[in-house]
Amino acid sequence: MARCSFVPPYLISRLSQLPDDDPIGRAGRTTRAIDDAIRERRRRTASGADGIPAPPVEARWTVYSAGHTTKQPGSEVRADGDDASGDDAVDELYDGLAATWDLLADVFSYPAVDGQGTPVTATAHHGDGYANAFWDGRQLVFGDGDGVVFGRFTRPIDVLAHEYAHGITQYTAALAYEGQPGSLNESISDVFGAMVKQRVLGQTVDEADWLVGEGVFLPGVQGRALRSMKEPGTAYDDPRLGKDPQVASMRRYVDTTDDGGGVHINSGIPNRAFCLAATSLGGRSWEGAGAIWWAALVGGHVGRKTDFVGFADATLEAAGRLYGDDSAECGAVRSAWAEVGVLAPDPDRPSDAGGVVYVRRSGGFAGLITEREINLASDPAGAEAAALLRRVNFDRLSKTPPQPDRFVYLVRTAGREVRLNEQDVPPELGQLIDLILGRD
Repeated sequence: MARCSFVPPYLISRLSQLPDDDPIGRAGRTTRAIDDAIRERRRRTASGADGIPAPPVEARWTVYSAGHTTKQPGSEVRADGDDASGDDAVDELYDGLAATWDLLADVFSYPAVDGQGTPVTATAHHGDGYANAFWDGRQLVFGDGDGVVFGRFTRPIDVLAHEYAHGITQYTAALAYEGQPGSLNESISDVFGAMVKQRVLGQTVDEADWLVGEGVFLPGVQGRALRSMKEPGTAYDDPRLGKDPQVASMRRYVDTTDDGGGVHINSGIPNRAFCLAATSLGGRSWEGAGAIWWAALVGGHVGRKTDFVGFADATLEAAGRLYGDDSAECGAVRSAWAEVGVLAPDPDRPSDAGGVVYVRRSGGFAGLITEREINLASDPAGAEAAALLRRVNFDRLSKTPPQPDRFVYLVRTAGREVRLNEQDVPPELGQLIDLILGRD
């Protein structure tokens, strides 16, 4: 299991590149150095069992303190059933573990990260100025923040639930931590974080703010949280942090080799799908969309390499199994995935999304990007575009190697996506592209 951290590597990297006289830059380099040391230690310790003592059998969870070192798990401070310790970070971890355990056990009949009731270990006060939290394949680990940008990572309860859920994914679907499976891995953790937070606050889906990591930024940072499930890409916009890079639909999907293939960026797509499904169904997230997402996760249709379409199909199967194929639940789930561009809209349900054609042109000598979409029903060129679209045989398109300084085209329509090099574009599709983008 890959080490799953809460703060995306691209954000830590950005902070660490700030000047030496900037305290944020120093804090970022400290966190990056600790992360590097953790990765090196995990390479050396292939067995994955470097001295974590077994908590008492009766303790469902135990919280330790690393005492601002990187030793794990550290010294035991508070176990299940103990009184409050007076240490804010330890007690926040304790409360978060209790709330997450209770949601899983009470709602989904799944105690602990493995569903077998195995005691959970969590460590507070990891590192000195460590601005992150992670699940390392065996336990949860939390830093106190850098004191400049980030505060305690134990403070937002959804951060704890997010890391806890990485353990759940490890023991259920075992989604790989790269590409679309990795983005799903991240999204599932955000989903559980949202459900735990909303359950603790007693909120319905309409009352919730759908923010992830709210409260982890210190005053002075221009941001509400680290992510927004409702509006991915809007959580923060700060001169030193940059702008939240998450994307909200397949139109903006980011192809990158950074961050395991953009696992923290593209996770905004399934995040928004869950939020859309949950708010459509109303009520409490863990009783509506949450029950469907859980049934998909453990239903046997999601595995290590499952992509967005595969997971969307699994949620539809789960909704049909739980409520019936013609149910409002099935309709809400399909509409949510169609809204973010993962699935085609249900042809039996009226939707403008089914008549949208999106074209993106990139590359060329200048390396410019041009994009536009039109609605076939309302755009003045819609009828002509629809006629051209019907003439394109998407199943027989050629694919040759890219050529220097030529364009690359991406076309999305009705749930279908094709990516073509300029020399492979057939005449009918070329006319459609020219019609939508214009001859500029």
